[in-house]
Amino acid sequence: MPITLTRIDVSAYRAPIDTPVATSFGVMTNRPAVFVRLEDSDGAFGFGEIFANWPAAGAEHRARLVAEDFADLLISQSFNGLTGLFDTLTRKTHIRALQCGEWGPFRQVIAGLDTAYVDLLARRADVSVARFLNPDAAPEVPCYASGIAIAQAATEIPASRAAGFSAFKVKVGFDADRDVALLSAAFDGLKEGDTLCADANQAWDFSAAKDFLDRTTDLPLGWLEEPLPADAPLPDWQALRKAAHVPLAGGENITGLGGFSDAIGSDVFSVLQPDIAKWGGLSGCWQVAQAIRQSGLRFCPHFLGGGIGLIASAHLLAAAGGDGFLEVDVNPNPLRDAFAPWGDTETRGVMKISAAPGLGISELPDSVASYQTANHTLVR
Repeated sequence: MPITLTRIDVSAYRAPIDTPVATSFGVMTNRPAVFVRLEDSDGAFGFGEIFANWPAAGAEHRARLVAEDFADLLISQSFNGLTGLFDTLTRKTHIRALQCGEWGPFRQVIAGLDTAYVDLLARRADVSVARFLNPDAAPEVPCYASGIAIAQAATEIPASRAAGFSAFKVKVGFDADRDVALLSAAFDGLKEGDTLCADANQAWDFSAAKDFLDRTTDLPLGWLEEPLPADAPLPDWQALRKAAHVPLAGGENITGLGGFSDAIGSDVFSVLQPDIAKWGGLSGCWQVAQAIRQSGLRFCPHFLGGGIGLIASAHLLAAAGGDGFLEVDVNPNPLRDAFAPWGDTETRGVMKISAAPGLGISELPDSVASYQTANHTLVR
């Protein structure tokens, strides 16, 4: 039956942090998030999260996009089916995004709104999002510790292991000599059964990426993530794949069903990592997840943000099944931890999927209110 939306609440947040989170392309000096809530004419509601990590001013901008560029396309409008909202907003905002060239922000807003819409649909059906997508969804998903700066690996990997993780991902792409030395030392400190991956965050050109691979041939990386820019020429990616002794991973900066179809058929990636907050939301990434699994590749959703997006990513992975891991950023983030994604358990290596309707989130935690920087409420 059609879903008619009557209310939108969208808020931007920024949580201060003591230690900046560094990547090869920039440094986060606080933890931002944008949370959105949709409500329909029957009072059913759903929550979503919009990507806000970059640029530095992105959170408040995304929140205003929802209020000023999407409200007229949502309030009092009706949508049908799982992809109804995603398809409609993608079509109706095409010229707006083209006019300003802000493809990323528009895609990210649509992604967060789609997640909220699917949460609403699952809540109306009185099932979890995971079971709404797949009645045979897994009851829990394995997690890996991400966001570990290579310079802090010697302390952060043991701390993550103590929290229950046995798979870890370090950030490289800073100084080649230092990266290789520290990565080698990190392997020396692993325990039996541990897995270690590396993420370059698009830092290198082909020559630098191949040099890194040549210098780490004795290190059994679980995968090397984004060694090249997502838009690097396909021949460069294919040549690097032939030279690589480890699986290549990517996907957080790929968009569109066509983009993922090309990635699946490229014979480059062993691991694909769509991000529900950057493109596609739950409905778009559910289609991609199924295609990845059907192709025999590994589906490991990317996520680095607040609690809503992390929980939604867990539901998506549970629905998709397979041998994927849920990415869990181990850097401090009150906007994630306030949602208690692991419930009252202290171990972080496995996340159980709540059987509550939707994503199991009935309201925003009180503790996030002090971090709010912008709020917009739109009603019919």
